[in-house]
Amino acid sequence: MTEAITGWHAHVYYDPVSTRSTAAALREAIAARFPVAVLGRWHDSPVGPHPSAMYQVAFGPELLPGLLPFLALNRAGLAILVHPETGRARADHSAHALWMGAMLPLRLDVLPA
Repeated sequence: MTEAITGWHAHVYYDPVSTRSTAAALREAIAARFPVAVLGRWHDSPVGPHPSAMYQVAFGPELLPGLLPFLALNRAGLAILVHPETGRARADHSAHALWMGAMLPLRLDVLPA
């Protein structure tokens, strides 16, 4: 069964001390090249299912063909989780997830099934 994808999220993980500036440079580059993407708040400590500091980039399906390769080539060693929005949060963060760099252990139990 194919589910409708209404949007995408990219979670950019960083260390608040050692790689925050790298994450900030990537964030600025995303904002400059993809102005319709929504840049979420900085979370310098784990939040929700995410095991480390991160910020979210929310974007529509039309941006995926450009933003995905941009992240792959410009992530500068940062781990990034990219997942669709289908209305099934747990599956979106696990079964439908795409990882760039290290695959981090998410706390999936906090997400609705």
